[in-house]
Amino acid sequence: MLLTHEKLLRILCHVWSEKSSTKYSPENPARGQCGVTALVVNDLFGGEILKTPLPEGWHFYNRIHGQVYDFTASQFKEEIKYEDILSSRDEAFADTNEQQYHYLKHSIISRVRDSD
Repeated sequence: MLLTHEKLLRILCHVWSEKSSTKYSPENPARGQCGVTALVVNDLFGGEILKTPLPEGWHFYNRIHGQVYDFTASQFKEEIKYEDILSSRDEAFADTNEQQYHYLKHSIISRVRDSD
């Protein structure tokens, strides 16, 4: 099965939980998921991890084949003014931990396998 960006977003909405971010809430499932999501997207699609400063701190997202993807933008009510600052896996990992990262990665891979 080909994992499109649209399919990945649908999967993320189902697997984000308090196991992938301590800031998770059912009312705002993308909240606090940016670092861990950017890491897993980087694993699955390659590309670069980018960041933009926001009042809450750094916001992480991805650039893949020149296209910017922010799978967690829905957590914010206001429009994001993206600065597209090149980041790193280490910086994104500072926003998460090993358990959250492994949970999210394995949950996505399991969903993809189950849909084949």
